[in-house]
Amino acid sequence: MAKRVAVVLAGCGVFDGSEVHEASAVLVHLSRAGAQAEVYAPNIPQMHVVDHVKGQPTAEQRNVLVESARIARGNIKDLATLDVKGLDALIIPGGFGVAKNLSTWATQGKNCSISKEVEGVLRAFHAAHKPIGLCCISPVLAAKIFPGCEVTVGHDTECEQWPYAKTAEAMKELGCRHVNSQVTEVHVDARNRLVTTSAFMCNAPIHDIHDGIGKMVREVLRLA
Repeated sequence: MAKRVAVVLAGCGVFDGSEVHEASAVLVHLSRAGAQAEVYAPNIPQMHVVDHVKGQPTAEQRNVLVESARIARGNIKDLATLDVKGLDALIIPGGFGVAKNLSTWATQGKNCSISKEVEGVLRAFHAAHKPIGLCCISPVLAAKIFPGCEVTVGHDTECEQWPYAKTAEAMKELGCRHVNSQVTEVHVDARNRLVTTSAFMCNAPIHDIHDGIGKMVREVLRLA
């Protein structure tokens, strides 16, 4: 039987939701591997809405579930209905929505809180020893919830190629082990069944992002 994988989205758009290319890559690689993706998102207001042309917040208000449905082509479920028993794995793509809608990392960093629904889902998969795939900024969720876990968001030294490297330092301060890696590589924390890759934490060609996410998906399915 096809493996069933929950994909949790955080809206639609890199600056205020899920990163569309990352979400699409996850769905493409799951499909290619013969897995069945089941897409979920929390039914909550977004922290704010960003004009992606100007890069600035607007006065609009949008809903995370409604916006995520754009990526899922309407085939999406409320995160509150997710039942870990019927699923084999969990994947959460990146994008600032992870740090704004699924958590408060964008405003509070390592002192952030995680959405109760999102934390509950992560803990349920972890307790059931089912693999969790996280890319781009989403490994911060694991760093906050699972002290001592091993993750990667790419590199821990800031430069033009790695503009968000301070994220790694903040995760280390939470007690997790950060493993430096290239954009096309993944890190597998076998004990916690976590698979992470940096994706757009790196200024890299989009095909390299796609390839790294492909490795993450394959490792998640291997562990499932």
